[in-house]
Amino acid sequence: MEYQQIIKAIKAADEAITSEDFDALMEFYADDAVLVIKPGLIAKGKENIRKAFVAIADYFGHNLVVKQGEIQVIQGANTALVIMETILETVDSKGGGRRERLVALPTYSAKSWTVNGFALSTILMERTC
Repeated sequence: MEYQQIIKAIKAADEAITSEDFDALMEFYADDAVLVIKPGLIAKGKENIRKAFVAIADYFGHNLVVKQGEIQVIQGANTALVIMETILETVDSKGGGRRERLVALPTYSAKSWTVNGFALSTILMERTC
């Protein structure tokens, strides 16, 4: 998979999360995918991953905007390691904005999140504000 295809897929998934188009988002995930929501909290399988994204949208008051900062892609065979800064923007109940930065290490492999033969498993490594 080429760098631009990976970036395009990540942006499409971000847009699906932001617009709460969970049907489109689930198209990226394999039936047996695993999503690491945070260390110690995971969702297994498409149905549970979808429920997790619905709960995340509820938690953020349906005001979550997902963007990417710096992205590095390291590829080998049919696997790609993506080191990226995920930026979450929300609006709180008082109308004030909040921005959080997450450093994530998604790994494209043979299963999980399929894009042209690759798949994504995300491991959240660090959270900063």
